[in-house]
Amino acid sequence: MKKVTIILALMLSSITFAQETEAPKSTPLEISGSGDLYYKYDFSKISNSNGEGYPGQPYTSFGTDQNSVSLGMIDIALKKSTGKASFVGEVSFGPRGEKQSIPDVGGQSFHIQNLYATYAFTDKFSMTAGYMGTFIGYEVISPVANFHYSTSYMFTNGPFQNAGVKANYKISDKFGAMLGVFNDSWNSYKADSAKGLNAVGGQLSYTSEGTSAYLNFMDGSVSGTIFDLTATFQLTKEFKLGLNAADFSNEGKVGYTGFALYPSYAITDAFALGLRAEYFDWKKGSGDTSVTAFTLSGNYKVGGLT
Repeated sequence: MKKVTIILALMLSSITFAQETEAPKSTPLEISGSGDLYYKYDFSKISNSNGEGYPGQPYTSFGTDQNSVSLGMIDIALKKSTGKASFVGEVSFGPRGEKQSIPDVGGQSFHIQNLYATYAFTDKFSMTAGYMGTFIGYEVISPVANFHYSTSYMFTNGPFQNAGVKANYKISDKFGAMLGVFNDSWNSYKADSAKGLNAVGGQLSYTSEGTSAYLNFMDGSVSGTIFDLTATFQLTKEFKLGLNAADFSNEGKVGYTGFALYPSYAITDAFALGLRAEYFDWKKGSGDTSVTAFTLSGNYKVGGLT
């Protein structure tokens, strides 16, 4: 399957305010936000919403409206730390943060992206509980953190958020580990009362100057099993290479396998070009179809606009 699509996106990001506090061991309350809109023209003249126009084919999230200037989302985040405890709350308004992210939201006008607290027992060990953006995958819901405005097939078919409790341990300056228990239902605020926190997830991480890599897994009797690798290499000051590989499986030979490369090059301080080259393959129980897709994006930044 081949598609040619043009998407123009405008984002206003990183508007941050601080509220002063007298507590010496506390950080100020940080309030940050972003907003985005886009214009898309698909040369096949169809949208890409829930597989519309591509019956039986994989589809991607967001940027679905055809030949239209459309809204993405407004995102507002709060961060605060007091002593060894910290808190993050993030809420979004608009199609990208609500109905296009989470199915069956029942007409909500907003969606909670993050709502969790962390307690650092030591410099090396901490625990986090709440509703969190998933640790699986290379891309995230908010377009501000992604190079490309559109998202990959792996992103669309993986988890967006997970609710649960996780333990984080800093093995060394370069290596880290995470292990947690989560709701056995992706993108859900609450667990099935009969199952509780019935899924297990973990991560091994490596970070050094110019390099980061994360090996992730999650397994649940209902949600299935996913293995995921993400990595980023800052090869030169201008050239960065990212990669993502994932394998998901569930009962009845349902699942997918995918791989993507993300090279990008900063031509100037204000302008960069980036490519996403992705191969995505549904397993036999999910339709046994595949797609190879190439996405070329140019990012121009001026002030708080991209």
